[in-house]
Amino acid sequence: MTTAPAKYRVSHRGKVETAILGEAVRQFAECGYEGTSIATVAERAGLSKQNLMYYFPTKQALYQRVLDNVLDEWLARMACLADPGKDPGDVLRAYVRAKLQFSREQPLASRVYAMEVIGGAKLYADRIRSRVIPLLRADIAVFERWVADGKIAPVNATHLLFAVWAMTQSYADFAAQMTLVLDREQLQPSDFDDAERLITGMVLAAVGLQENPCPI
Repeated sequence: MTTAPAKYRVSHRGKVETAILGEAVRQFAECGYEGTSIATVAERAGLSKQNLMYYFPTKQALYQRVLDNVLDEWLARMACLADPGKDPGDVLRAYVRAKLQFSREQPLASRVYAMEVIGGAKLYADRIRSRVIPLLRADIAVFERWVADGKIAPVNATHLLFAVWAMTQSYADFAAQMTLVLDREQLQPSDFDDAERLITGMVLAAVGLQENPCPI
């Protein structure tokens, strides 16, 4: 049985880590890995540098944890493709919706991951190889099953998924450009709704489930 003091320690640790990670995401997204300091993250989280380093002994350990959290959530949203028995249209609609929802709800986290990849994934390549590639291969196998069963038209699933990632993640990673073009301070819920309709239509058209994603 877990004692009350032990429960408190677990709860307290979780709260402190949440505060640290929240500030770390913001700093890494705004300043990049090189431009972020442990001291700044600690100050913004209301801790001393020494206290923060009790939880994360190095900046790289903190950065890795931030990226792990991003990848955990991203892969959880990708998991909806895992069942070849589901209706392809329903699965692809849910996938686009989930990816856009992540961009809307976690834009800073998405930018941290994007900056790492744009920089050559120097600190995170091994994690991407070990976690993203197996799931991507499983998703490609689902598309191949759908094609074999005549449920969708033949398609290069790898590049279709690359395109979906690019289209959906741009609403987080390039939001600043979008808001400048749209002449507003931030993207609105209606922007994400419009994006979902358009991207979903394009994806469904690519697999032969919808002829015209942009009716005139």
